Amino acid sequence: MVKVWYMDTEETDQRLEHHRNPPAYLELDDLYKKTGVEYFKINADEYQNDNTLTELRAQRGYTYDDEITCSEKCLPDYANKLKAFFTEHLHTDEEIRLILDGSGYFDVRDNEDNWLRILVVKGDLIIIPSGIYHRFTLDSNNFIRTRRYFVGEPVWAPHNRPADDMDCRKSYIKHQSENFVQLNKV
Repeated sequence: MVKVWYMDTEETDQRLEHHRNPPAYLELDDLYKKTGVEYFKINADEYQNDNTLTELRAQRGYTYDDEITCSEKCLPDYANKLKAFFTEHLHTDEEIRLILDGSGYFDVRDNEDNWLRILVVKGDLIIIPSGIYHRFTLDSNNFIRTRRYFVGEPVWAPHNRPADDMDCRKSYIKHQSENFVQLNKV
């Protein structure tokens, strides 16, 4: 099950937990209200037949998916890729990730610009909304295998901060001011 906490401000090894002292955890409902990040538990061993994932794909129009493994052994240009993933950025589309194996951290900004660290492990599916500033890093295990889902052909174009003039960012800020009540309503 996913865990979420407020991060400290230390700039040591990004793969460490970086808890505040004392640790300050966040419930999933509060994560959604502050950031719009959604969480679902999926059977990672049988994800092709998982009802929740099937419904999400149909409702959200996820028609393309692929798989990526991040580890020093499997990812070409590993060090530079991790550095790029950890640079604060946003996307014009949702970022949907299902963890099939391993673990890592998605860091997202809350409504007060604090970093929240989201630990993801096997079976966790998170949806990071378009327009939110975020970043990703492996944890100290240095391994994660995930499925990525997209609407149509994959577009993974990061827009590094600052990108506040982008329409997706403006829309995100509007939804954030409304506690994401209208986000993803059909």
